[in-house]
Amino acid sequence: MLTTSEIIKKVRSLEIKSKKLASDLFTGEYHSAFKGKGMSFKEVREYSAGDDIRFIDWNVSARFGHPFSKMFEEERELTVMLLIDISASSRFGTRYATKRDIITEIGAVLSFSAVNNGDKIGVIFYSDKVEAYLPPKKGKQQALYIVRELLSKEPKGKGTQLSAALRYFNNCAKQKSIAFILSDFIDANYEDALRIASKKHDVIGIKIYDRMDMQLPNAGLWEVQDAESGLTRWVDSSNAFVRESYQQEFFRVTEYSTQTFKKAGSDLLHLQTGDDYVKVLQRFFLSRNK
Repeated sequence: MLTTSEIIKKVRSLEIKSKKLASDLFTGEYHSAFKGKGMSFKEVREYSAGDDIRFIDWNVSARFGHPFSKMFEEERELTVMLLIDISASSRFGTRYATKRDIITEIGAVLSFSAVNNGDKIGVIFYSDKVEAYLPPKKGKQQALYIVRELLSKEPKGKGTQLSAALRYFNNCAKQKSIAFILSDFIDANYEDALRIASKKHDVIGIKIYDRMDMQLPNAGLWEVQDAESGLTRWVDSSNAFVRESYQQEFFRVTEYSTQTFKKAGSDLLHLQTGDDYVKVLQRFFLSRNK
């Protein structure tokens, strides 16, 4: 657990790093990838040749005796939501950083990218339940508050349940939002909730995994503990069948998340701890622009 002074120091460090990345690298890409994704009603005017007949306002037209069209304008302001997995498995990491460290950094960069563009940013922290909700707001103070919470929020729940976070998001988000889910996605049974969320919102998953989530080293007999259930067991990592089974389980869980996002019509990025997440995000933003 970080002390208050350590949190303040880390917040300052992350603020400097994230603001630089957000302003130098992501402003153009972020802006182009997400701006103009929605249209809002502006006014009605008399129908003129070439107007789309789907947008005729029949009530106003009936009242005045001749046709009127609804006019729309591009939404300039976005609402960005971060769904942050703070379950115990996110604390795992063997090289460079833990998954939670990477989630925190990406969350900070996305927060400053949003506020730099005048957008609202909010967060849902979850484990096997919703741990906290920060309603979307604009401004630097909101970004700093989010960074502080990213660094200090501890889960009360023991497991992981993305479906609970998605249901909460579906209920509280009244307008179309850009939703980033930051998790290792060691989870199941969230396909229905994701499909419902993806119908209304632009949902992007960022799967963060450690090399040892995928590959068990050949290191003899280990006593291992499940970070979320607390159960312990002995594992013979020198057994090739054990290592193969471990890897196949990782591929099974990864394939589930990949297919679930694909069926929902949403994007899922894969990021290993130690990868350059800046390049991964930039590539994604640029691909969206195309």
